[in-house]
Amino acid sequence: MNKPNERLKWLMLYAAVALIACGSQCLAANPPDADQKGPVFLKEPTNRIDFSNSTGAEIECKASGNPMPEIIWIRSDGTAVGDVPGLRQISSDGKLVFPPFRAEDYRQEVHAQVYACLARNQFGSIISRDVHVRAVVSQFYITEAENEYVIKGNAAVVKCKIPSFVADFVQVEAWVDEEGIELWRNNATSAYDGKYLVLPSGELHIREVGPEDGYKSYQCRTKHRLTGETRLSATKGRLVITEPVGSVSPQLNGNGNQEHITLTRVPKMGSVTLMCPAQAYPVPFFRWYKFIEGTTRKQAVVLNDRVKQVSGTLIIKDAVVDDSGKYLCVVNNSVGGESVETVLTVTAPLSANIDPPTQTIDFGRPAVFTCQYTGNPIKTVSWMKDGKAIGHSEPVLRIESVKKEDKGMYQCFVRNDQESAEASAELKLGGRFDPPVIRQAFQEETMEPGPSVFLKCVAGGNPTPEISWELGGKKIANNDRYQVGQYVTVNGDVVSYLNITSVHTNDGGLYKCIAKSKVGVAEHSAKLNVYGLPYIRQMEKKAIVAGETLIVTCPVAGYPIDSIVWERDNRALPINRKQKVFPNGTLIIENVERNSDQATYTCVAKNQEGYSARGSLEVQVMVLPRIIPFAFEEGPAQVGQYLTLHCSVPGGDLPLDIDWTLDGQQISEDLGITTARVGRRGSVLTIEAVEASHAGNFTCHARNLAGHQQFTTPLNVYVPPRWILEPTDKAFAQGSDAKVECKADGFPKPQVTWKKAVGDTPGEYKDLKKSDNIRVEEGTLHVDNIQKTNEGYYLCEAINGIGSGLSAVIMISVQAPPEFTEKLRNQTARRGEPAVLQCEAKGEKPIGILWNMNNMRLDPKNDNRYTIREEILSTGVMSSLSIKRTERSDSALFTCVATNAFGSDDASINMIVQEVPEMPYALKVLDKSGRSVQLSWAQPYDGNSPLVRYIIEFKRSRASWSEIDRVIVPGHTTEAQVQKLSPATTYNIRIVAENAIGTSQSSEAVTIITAEEAPSGKPQNIKVEPVNQTTMRVTWKPPPRTEWNGEILGYYVGYKLSNTNSSYVFETINFITEEGKEHNLELQNLRVYTQYSVVIQAFNKIGAGPLSEEEKQFTAEGTPSQPPSDTACTTLTSQTIRVGWVSPPLESANGVIKTYKVVYAPSDEWYDETKRHYKKTASSDTVLHGLKKYTNYTMQVLATTAGGDGVRSVPIHCQTEPDVPEAPTDVKALVMGNAAILVSWRPPAQPNGIITQYTVYSKAEGAETETKTQKVPHYQMSFEATELEKNKPYEFWVTASTTIGEGQQSKSIVAMPSDQVPAKIASFDDTFTATFKEDAKMPCLAVGAPQPEITWKIKGVEFSANDRMRLLPDGSLLIKSVNRQDAGDYSCHAENSIAKDSITHKLIVLAPPQSPHVTLSATTTDALTVKLKPHEGDTAPLHGYTLHYKPEFGEWETSEVSVDSQKHNIESLLCGSRYQVYATGFNNIGAGEASDILNTRTKGQKPKLPEKPRFIEVSSNSVSLHFKAWKDGGCPMSHFVVESKKRDQIEWNQISNNVKPDNNYVVLDLEPATWYNLRITAHNSAGFTVAEYDFATLTVTGGTIAPLDDGTGHGNVHTRIRLPAWMPEWLDLNFMVPLIATVVVVAVGICVVCVALSRRRADDMRGGQKDVYYDVVYNQTMGPGATLDKRRPDLRDELGYIAPPNRKLPPVPGSNYNTCDRIKRGRGGLRSNHSTWDPRRNPNLYEELKAPPVPMHGNHYGHAHGNAECHYRHPGMEDEICPYATFHLLGFREEMDPTKAMNFQTFPHQNGHAGPVPGHAGTMLPPGHPGHVHSRSGSQSMPRANRYQRKNSQGGQSSIYTPAPEYDDPANCAEEDQYRRYTRVNSQGGSLYSGPGPEYDDPANCAPEEDQYGSQYGGPYGQPYDHYGSRGSMGRRSIGSARNPGNGSPEPPPPPPRNHDMSNSSFNDSKESNEISEAECDRDHGPRGNYGAVKRSPQPKDQRTTEEMRKLIERNETGPKQLQLQQTNGAGFTAYDTMAV
Repeated sequence: MNKPNERLKWLMLYAAVALIACGSQCLAANPPDADQKGPVFLKEPTNRIDFSNSTGAEIECKASGNPMPEIIWIRSDGTAVGDVPGLRQISSDGKLVFPPFRAEDYRQEVHAQVYACLARNQFGSIISRDVHVRAVVSQFYITEAENEYVIKGNAAVVKCKIPSFVADFVQVEAWVDEEGIELWRNNATSAYDGKYLVLPSGELHIREVGPEDGYKSYQCRTKHRLTGETRLSATKGRLVITEPVGSVSPQLNGNGNQEHITLTRVPKMGSVTLMCPAQAYPVPFFRWYKFIEGTTRKQAVVLNDRVKQVSGTLIIKDAVVDDSGKYLCVVNNSVGGESVETVLTVTAPLSANIDPPTQTIDFGRPAVFTCQYTGNPIKTVSWMKDGKAIGHSEPVLRIESVKKEDKGMYQCFVRNDQESAEASAELKLGGRFDPPVIRQAFQEETMEPGPSVFLKCVAGGNPTPEISWELGGKKIANNDRYQVGQYVTVNGDVVSYLNITSVHTNDGGLYKCIAKSKVGVAEHSAKLNVYGLPYIRQMEKKAIVAGETLIVTCPVAGYPIDSIVWERDNRALPINRKQKVFPNGTLIIENVERNSDQATYTCVAKNQEGYSARGSLEVQVMVLPRIIPFAFEEGPAQVGQYLTLHCSVPGGDLPLDIDWTLDGQQISEDLGITTARVGRRGSVLTIEAVEASHAGNFTCHARNLAGHQQFTTPLNVYVPPRWILEPTDKAFAQGSDAKVECKADGFPKPQVTWKKAVGDTPGEYKDLKKSDNIRVEEGTLHVDNIQKTNEGYYLCEAINGIGSGLSAVIMISVQAPPEFTEKLRNQTARRGEPAVLQCEAKGEKPIGILWNMNNMRLDPKNDNRYTIREEILSTGVMSSLSIKRTERSDSALFTCVATNAFGSDDASINMIVQEVPEMPYALKVLDKSGRSVQLSWAQPYDGNSPLVRYIIEFKRSRASWSEIDRVIVPGHTTEAQVQKLSPATTYNIRIVAENAIGTSQSSEAVTIITAEEAPSGKPQNIKVEPVNQTTMRVTWKPPPRTEWNGEILGYYVGYKLSNTNSSYVFETINFITEEGKEHNLELQNLRVYTQYSVVIQAFNKIGAGPLSEEEKQFTAEGTPSQPPSDTACTTLTSQTIRVGWVSPPLESANGVIKTYKVVYAPSDEWYDETKRHYKKTASSDTVLHGLKKYTNYTMQVLATTAGGDGVRSVPIHCQTEPDVPEAPTDVKALVMGNAAILVSWRPPAQPNGIITQYTVYSKAEGAETETKTQKVPHYQMSFEATELEKNKPYEFWVTASTTIGEGQQSKSIVAMPSDQVPAKIASFDDTFTATFKEDAKMPCLAVGAPQPEITWKIKGVEFSANDRMRLLPDGSLLIKSVNRQDAGDYSCHAENSIAKDSITHKLIVLAPPQSPHVTLSATTTDALTVKLKPHEGDTAPLHGYTLHYKPEFGEWETSEVSVDSQKHNIESLLCGSRYQVYATGFNNIGAGEASDILNTRTKGQKPKLPEKPRFIEVSSNSVSLHFKAWKDGGCPMSHFVVESKKRDQIEWNQISNNVKPDNNYVVLDLEPATWYNLRITAHNSAGFTVAEYDFATLTVTGGTIAPLDDGTGHGNVHTRIRLPAWMPEWLDLNFMVPLIATVVVVAVGICVVCVALSRRRADDMRGGQKDVYYDVVYNQTMGPGATLDKRRPDLRDELGYIAPPNRKLPPVPGSNYNTCDRIKRGRGGLRSNHSTWDPRRNPNLYEELKAPPVPMHGNHYGHAHGNAECHYRHPGMEDEICPYATFHLLGFREEMDPTKAMNFQTFPHQNGHAGPVPGHAGTMLPPGHPGHVHSRSGSQSMPRANRYQRKNSQGGQSSIYTPAPEYDDPANCAEEDQYRRYTRVNSQGGSLYSGPGPEYDDPANCAPEEDQYGSQYGGPYGQPYDHYGSRGSMGRRSIGSARNPGNGSPEPPPPPPRNHDMSNSSFNDSKESNEISEAECDRDHGPRGNYGAVKRSPQPKDQRTTEEMRKLIERNETGPKQLQLQQTNGAGFTAYDTMAV
């Protein structure tokens, strides 16, 4: 049983899941009906589309709807429009497109057609308005100006003849006379007064034509509105003027009287011309009239600005619909008259709207659509449904009972001849109407006879349908065998069943169930087959109307049936095309006719055995009557006329019944209408005398058995007006609404009008003026609130144009009771003065008047102050009540009562006796601001006169009441605001009340002080002056004192680039209190030569005042930042070069370019600035003159402004042209023998080109011989002349030649051949330049006989050959690989027996420069300035420097520096970062040696700690961090890291590692009332600072929690250990643990001392003296700047130190930088690992550390006596820190601040001394020595190879070795030890320690590569530094403390365990980084950082004992500022990251 239920549950579940899964998609797919709607036009095409065939046209049609409607274009007959290739197409987006076409392709059915746009969707269809498309084919046309014939003096109208085929598109634009003057169409009023006027219709109107006008001609200019073409008329029109012989009566031009000229298409608001073309002599007079609509009466046209008459022409501008009508122009002169009628129709665009646009109507309810339309004229109104006409033409469409088929889209169309308009509306069916649906039905069934049959049919629908059953088309009724029943199920379905008991064969057949409701029908049919013989049930006679289709099915029973056939006259059908027979026995005969189809048809059914059955059907065909149309005579009938109608019915079956109806009513004899039958097929209707009642629709009805037909024709009857309700005299009570009816009927319907008689008698009447209270509605006269003035005679007139009309005169009288025009009025009187009260009653006399006072009868006899008088007036009575003296009791209500025969009336006078008001009181201040005060007060007694106003009087407190300001306040209020006060000012305020009588006394004054406001004044005397190129100075004075509105605190100075939309950048300047002193501010880092706008506003504590006016100023001109571009040079001649360039871009000029400078020099001298030449020019090119010939020149161009020279362009090079060379410099002629002479020479000093050859000239002296020449190659410098004559002098000279030609000749030299040949050197003295490392050769060519001996001297020393120098066979000296030392003088000596000779050469060696000197000049946060000097001993030419620099963790960068640049700025550097800098020089040989590396850093420090209250804001479950409280140390902040933990937790939780500065940050989700630790790491480019804070969240209610208790009442929970219950109370761990620890420490100390003493006696393992070694290793702890030297390998191993790799990356924020140094504690303090020092909790501020060790060789320390010894064991070197030990934390990757040395210092014991020991025994520093505090910071120091000096100081007891100012880092490589020297210092008395010098090395930099860096340090640290490690050791802090006399045991922090948990590493772990080599070190989590070393100040005033300092800190007197101050003085605290700092 449960299984079906289970299955049903599962099915329901699946359905639910499917529905949910379908979700919104199903809804979207089947949206509710509310979202669906029929089509509505969005963009409907216009009525007319005219276009040219050259342009084409597109007609757009858009509609909306849901679903989106389909757009179809149709013709006016409803047929769809298709594409016509090339002429018409429909685009995809629904546009109807007509492309441009050729004239011959014009097709009328396409291009002159009426189209419409049809939009349809499933809810209906709508059709657009008619779209008249007209394509205009471009045709040639001409226009002609016609001649006009005119009588002199008349007006002429010249017409422009336009061809009819273009008349619709061409209009006249202007007229042109023969002089070319154009007359345009003009609507201006002034144009109507001139002689010429172009009418709106285009004609030229010329008034008062004279003889001179006959000589002029006129052309018209037309414009085609489609093509835009304009043209002049082909002909010129002239005036033909006729002189009249005599008088001429008015004659109409053209063809006779133009009685009706219908001017259509005069659009609304257009201009229209009504012509009256008449001429006459004398000149006629024209009058225009307009007929009153519907009448023959007319009235004169009123002329005004809109309606003008020019001569006889009427011009109407801006025509309106009311201008439509019939106009009459009457023309008269003394001879006769004429008239012209014109009908004007002003068209207004048609528009329609259907109300409502959408309606939802329930089934069977009525629906009404109203068509509201505007426009003129309107000819027809029609309705359509879904695009089909419904034959309704009234504005209102009413559907009485909505059916299903009524839903859809309805449209109303209004039309006239020109246009149409439509509106659409949608009718939706309301409720839920579902047509019937068969949900379940019986199927075809075959069975044997006998059993019962059950057929079932289930149908549904709304409303619920009814089901009926049929068998073979006949309805089944209940009988003994057939039972039909039905019931309705729960879900509304109908279940119907048919039971057949004991079925027979005859019961077989087609059964049908039919479900029917008022909204539809559904049916189902199926066959029931019962085995048996064929059987045909009886068929009834079938009557059918001719023309219909006969469908009949043969009712066959029996099964099986083999065939069913139909027969007629024993012929099987079909026998014609109309008949169709189907196998199932259905016969269909279409278009039935009586003659051919009326017969008996037989159905024959057979089975396979041959058994058959037959049945007959008689078909009778009936014919409907057919009426021939008929009508009355055309037009309305006259009353009494005889009429007849004949209704003939030629078709239809007889008998026929013919009758008549009038307007749907049967016609009776008493109507005066008779009807008579004419034969069997006709009837005649006769009206003997037509009456008005006969008007209506006459209908002839013809009926027969086939049906009914009718035909209707209307009859209209002209009926003169007749009274329906004739008016009669009426009397009305005054003030009532009068109504007089006047009704008449007739045909056409009469127009009823009312007029009123002029005057008091009937006779002359005038139209009633339409007013608010008089109106006529449908003939009824309404007078609302009728008055006496409306009395008189009235005329009612009814006219319809038939007959003379009706009229009736009536008298309307008004009966008036007494009436007071004023029912109630107030009257005032001043107390004590007389008064008169008057009452005037109007109405029918006599009138009696009585007086009441406060509703009591007033009798003057009782009080003689009252007197009553009456006066009779024409309209009534006046009564006066006089009062002699008014008193306060006269303030009362006086009433006068008037009575006459028609009634009574009363009027009241409220008498008010007035006096001055009392003074206001209770003046209070409700609110006040800087400039206003809100006051309130109590209203005083007003003296019976309304308070007119209050006067608030106020003054400044020091002023008198005579100097007051006033505020007037309306009398009805008791609150007011006094404005325009000055802020921050004291005022006295009082108030006075005033009424019409006078003013009250002043109230008591109140005193107020207005609030401060932002300043209202602008700063004055603002001046902006440029200081330099990037700086401007702004000076100003404060605003006027009265506009401060408080005390000015400062100014905001804003500046921005002028002419930009950017906002101002503001700087804040504090206010200068000195009176009259100018403020000033320098705006820096501005753009060069840029205009800035500067504004200033003052501010006070309220806010900022108004901005001053913009002051604009340019910065000083700078130098151009870009060089001229496109520099080019062109060689002109051998001594001139043209240089050209393009100006640098305007934005880079940085000023006004005044000139350009061309810098030029020969390229080989370019490096030497002194040899450069400069030429200035203002143009963009210049020619350089006087250049060396054939020389390569280098040139640069620069632009110059007032700011100086700009950037030079890139050098360009040009060579001057070659020229002929100069003469050879020198010539020698040396005798070689008796016939030979050797001529030698030196090349020209200026070869001016490439020497191609030398020419040697020779000539014998004294003879007339010709000169001989000899050409010598260019490389040869000597020539041997031979074959000379002995002892004959010869003259020689030489020339040089280039490609240009031969140069000048050298000097002549004479020589004579001889046998004696002395030793001579042919070579010349010369200077040779050799390049470094290249070979040099110096010649020494000698002659002589005997052969001379050649020797060389070098710098005066005899030459001896070596590997580099040797003598060549030709005497030359060869030097290989020249070096700098080879430079100097070389002399060659030649000697033989006859003579000797010598020459001297000079050798210059060109070598690269030597290393320059680099020194630091200045530093900023982002720049370094260095000075460069060449090497002192450098002789090589220097062309410039290359500066190399790199950041500590970056790559090298270079910068070129010119040789003459004294200083150079390296810019865009990182803030607060270390840099290395070195320089090299260069010349044309190459780059020289590098200088020493300069180690420096940019300015800027890591972030500075904020004050806790400014930084932290605590709530119950969150803490807000205000990061703006941090100071950036000069370098902008980059980000913050935020960590937190509960106080008792170990691990830190990182909240964010990238919090941006300048924001607030909230740490959420904290627990209320809980202590937390917060760790903040602030990062900038200089490093990072760590701050750690304690805070407690508030309670849920916002309260604070108590400090944690430590057992001493000081709130430190970590210093108290709770004892178990079983331990005795005296066994307190806080007492026992320090005691035990002390004993252990003393014992260990003794051991250490013993071991140390024993080792000192042994030799130093380093090979030096033990004392020196120990001093170096240990005694470095003596000075505050000394560093523990751990250079021994075993020591380094113990510290876990490994030489780090070359580190180039910067430190990762938050990396682990702890060191291996650990402090061995004197006792195990139980302070928590994470406690934070808070001076409020623990008075023991400083924990003591042990005293220093006492070396045995006699060094004594001031506090050594009585201290435990420190036992040092050398092997393994345990990591202990003893008192007085200063140590350097290894492994820091820090950027050190060069102003601070970074060492740690442990503290000395005070040993009970409360004050300083004499001789500075307890001080840390010598007097005047800067205190160096090594503090933890997130930066990296740079190592450097250091040099040490050994010095010996004189005297003193203690011999201490400390590093010199330059010393090496203890962690540096051992290889450097050989360079290390130590300074031995003998200090005087006491412990004096010198600190490190400015340079020292980083302990962590023992790089294997040659990558050593240097660093310079100097100056005191004045800044707290913060230290931490990242593996859970954060916050493990301790304060080193001096012993407090009141505290017996020191509490140093305990050492951490070696195996401390490393899982807490939150940042860079050294195990994962190859950048850190302190991996082992990082496992050690000893105390980090600076433990607050207290150092004595060397200044006496700062020398506080530790006790004093402790007290100061307890009182919070030594805050951050004092700490910082003490540090800058060289001593004090090194603050660190605690919240108490």
